[in-house]
Amino acid sequence: MKLGLSLRQSQHLALTPQLQQSIRLLQLSTLELSQEIEEMLVDNPFLERDDEEAADREQHGIDHADMPVSSAERVAELPAYDNADVPATRAEDTPDAFTLSQTPDWEGDGQTAITADDPEWGGDAPARKSGLDAGLDRDAGDLGAHQQSLQDFLHLQTLNLRLSQPDRAALYFLIESLNDDGYLEDELDALAQGLAGADDQAHEAALHHLKVALGLLQSMEPTGVGARSLSECLLLQLRAQTGSAALVALASELCQSHLELLARKDLKRLVEKTGADVSHLRQAMALIAKLEPRPGRRFINVEQQVVIPDVLVRPIGGDGMPTFQVQLNADVMPRLRVHELYADALRGHRGGADASHVQGLQQRLQEARWFIKNIRQRFETILRVSKAIVERQKGFFMHGELAMQPLVLREIAEELGLHESTISRVTTAKYMATPFGTFELKYFFGSGLGTESGGHASSTAVRALIKQFVAAESHKKPLSDNQIADMLKEQGIECARRTVAKYREAMRIAPANLRKLL
Repeated sequence: MKLGLSLRQSQHLALTPQLQQSIRLLQLSTLELSQEIEEMLVDNPFLERDDEEAADREQHGIDHADMPVSSAERVAELPAYDNADVPATRAEDTPDAFTLSQTPDWEGDGQTAITADDPEWGGDAPARKSGLDAGLDRDAGDLGAHQQSLQDFLHLQTLNLRLSQPDRAALYFLIESLNDDGYLEDELDALAQGLAGADDQAHEAALHHLKVALGLLQSMEPTGVGARSLSECLLLQLRAQTGSAALVALASELCQSHLELLARKDLKRLVEKTGADVSHLRQAMALIAKLEPRPGRRFINVEQQVVIPDVLVRPIGGDGMPTFQVQLNADVMPRLRVHELYADALRGHRGGADASHVQGLQQRLQEARWFIKNIRQRFETILRVSKAIVERQKGFFMHGELAMQPLVLREIAEELGLHESTISRVTTAKYMATPFGTFELKYFFGSGLGTESGGHASSTAVRALIKQFVAAESHKKPLSDNQIADMLKEQGIECARRTVAKYREAMRIAPANLRKLL
């Protein structure tokens, strides 16, 4: 085997720490970005909030020029960092302060500094489920501002009970163990074991007090709270009914022994199992349908479901052919800057015995500058992608989801000169406020179905049509998937029955036999 030397050229991308940070910031949601900023503010002394600093200086009248502190003394006051923990960077002419919210109306200049590196950013970011709340006129934060929790509501009721200290403690423990729906998910024996440990006598005592507390809890409002299963929850509510005893007894039998058949509305099997006639069964099923399967539903905190949009879209111009203004939401944009006092102190320091310490601080200063720059690039990229989406989906913004056009990530990526993975990161967990509600950016992308004219209809528009057909159907004779497919064909859309079933299930619409009113 002959050995030799040869030269070969190859290209590869080295992901610098700055580029890695830019990629990571791009895929973060608004909440995750806020957490990242808070961590950076604590970790890096050269980074500060612009609004807080300005307010503090105005309040205390601080002026750098009036502070008789030498540069060396200022540097000595800064915390020390190990150089190994800081990415080595080259000092550049990066501005020491940048306030995102002060950029004029944030229309953006359409430029990003790392566009050329986009094709190597990696795979798609994991998709997130969007919590859309498209029809609310009131602010969700206002709805949840004075929301009372289920636990608070139950604790107020316990104030009227005369209980021993152990029973009151057990009741408090059970109330705090309820889930958001008002169910007790853990077995009493397991809860008692957790309280008493290996002591058998203490375990028996704890179990006794928990059983007493459970009886008290299940007698409280809302009726059905403290249940350990759906069947028990419905039975607790039926026991509180004051109507026909025979009807309540039949409904209780259905909930206790035939819940699965009840869910399927299998009247034939229910008649065989209960021996009741069809009319009585229908009355019992109607009674059960009025019950609340989730007693804690009305106490769920609305604030936890609030979605703050990253982008705002507003129609401007005439009613005939309006144009749309796309801008970033100033409420989600951080106002950050480099700490001027520390930066000035570091620039005024020259050499000395603590040169390694100063070098670490210089790297921290550069890290703060890169962090601010990467956040700016993140918002600029979101704005560019949002504008491209609005341009492609003008029909939606004028007429709603029925006018949605087929759109894939590749089309936006080619238009903006970015990689598909970049578009995926931008559209994940980022939200846009539109005239029709707030939607995740991914909502505007969807595959196309063929039409008789040779064009394509968006899958989102097809879903909207299916929802429209179901809303207008007869409750006594609901539409089957085959019938919906035929109705779509009449609209010129080729959609198979299996596709209709897939879309229907994705929208959580029950099949025809479960939508039928008996």
